[in-house]
Amino acid sequence: QVQLVESGGGLVQAGGSLRLSCAASGRTLSMYNMGWFRQAPGKEREFVAAISWTGGNTYYADSVKGRFTISRDNAKNTVYLQMNSLKPEDTAVYYCAADSGYSVPRRTDEYDYWGQGTQVTVSS
Repeated sequence: QVQLVESGGGLVQAGGSLRLSCAASGRTLSMYNMGWFRQAPGKEREFVAAISWTGGNTYYADSVKGRFTISRDNAKNTVYLQMNSLKPEDTAVYYCAADSGYSVPRRTDEYDYWGQGTQVTVSS
């Protein structure tokens, strides 16, 4: 079992930046591919970004490509999501998730563990 806790959310103006963190406990994060997802009110949870367990491969949704960067520090058991040039449509609860599979998944049902989420609100 791995427990995930997100932090770093908040209220920011359009064009601003935030860095989300996802801290793991229970098991070393280096065993897992990691993903970030988000869910806006009334919408389904959607893929944002993912990173392989080595950190060598990253994947992004088209809507955030070029603005968001996923990274990991396995020594600190933490994954990050740097979000720049934020837009009001980025407003959502952001979740991190862990997957123990071989390939890096981008679907919610492929992830094994989830955090509780952190709210990101971007004002116009």
